Amino acid sequence: MGYRYFDDQRLWDLTVEVFTRNGYSRSDCEDIANVLLASDRMGIESHGVQRMKLYTHSLEIGRIKRGAKSEIVRETPVSAVIDAHDAIGQPVSVAAMQMAIDKAKKAGVGIVVVRDSNHYGIAGYYAKMAADQSLLGISMTNTEALVVPTFGKQPMMGTNPIAVSMPGTPHPFHLDMATSVVPAGKMEVYAKAGKTLPGDWLMNSDGSPSYDPNDFLRIRATKSLGGIFPVGGEGETNSGHKGYGLSLLVELFCGILSGGRTSNEVRVVPNVDKVCHFFMAVDYSIFGDKEQMEKRFSQYLEDIRNSALADGQTRIYTHGDKAYAHMARVAEEGVKVNDKTYDEIVKICQDLGIDPAEYLIEKAGPQA
Repeated sequence: MGYRYFDDQRLWDLTVEVFTRNGYSRSDCEDIANVLLASDRMGIESHGVQRMKLYTHSLEIGRIKRGAKSEIVRETPVSAVIDAHDAIGQPVSVAAMQMAIDKAKKAGVGIVVVRDSNHYGIAGYYAKMAADQSLLGISMTNTEALVVPTFGKQPMMGTNPIAVSMPGTPHPFHLDMATSVVPAGKMEVYAKAGKTLPGDWLMNSDGSPSYDPNDFLRIRATKSLGGIFPVGGEGETNSGHKGYGLSLLVELFCGILSGGRTSNEVRVVPNVDKVCHFFMAVDYSIFGDKEQMEKRFSQYLEDIRNSALADGQTRIYTHGDKAYAHMARVAEEGVKVNDKTYDEIVKICQDLGIDPAEYLIEKAGPQA
């Protein structure tokens, strides 16, 4: 399995064109493209243009409802509940986070939850929306049940990411993590590359660890026993029960507060998703001087980077360092796309009557 590097702006343009051909407005297409390409630009291959096949397939089978209009079903000065009515996830999520931001600017805090939605991309995109407007941002989503509880072998929780973004120097603090050992998309990337899983990430249907990512694809497709371990891994020795607890927190904030579905009720049949999302923005001036808080946190992060290194290590990263460095490289090198994802994108273009050569402009990639 090889990789090619493509111009990120033209990939963005292609994503807009793909969803325009699928009947979406320019604004909705830009929201979808912004989220997908933000993922690739940050180096999160699993949730970038690699996901285009998932969305076009979801449209084909009716999991994503074309023309669905979201609806605010409950609202207060600091909160809202939105029913997405099975719409594609990115536009409703961008609108929900912007609503949380607007409420936070007026009331100090804004919290918006969404139910009956579809896959929304990387959680970090929405948290960063708040940080880009000088607020603290938090976003979470549940997913279909792919993760086993501690001491269990039936998947009951989703990969359930948590993202937090806070303004700072030289860049925002940016945490975006699955509450499972790895996200499902990373399993897909390993399967495409024909690679063996490097650690105890996956439980097979018989309850034993598996190192074959194709076992995960089979478990997901057949809804059989087995699944990804929570953060910390199997059992309690390495605190897998803590990852399990974090995953349940996401279920509480997403599925329960929204009045929607928990992960074991999501995508029970292939053409119905109904995931739930959580968005929160905080104007931290309600606690004191914003500039001083940002300076203190930035200095603390710098102190961590400059603290004593473990043997054999060359530097310490804080959350966001790698993502922002990758964004700078992509501008020069292009977006990394593996050969199988490239083939999927070409097929999507052909099905929609798009000339892929017009958009898939190769770049040189990393230089030695």
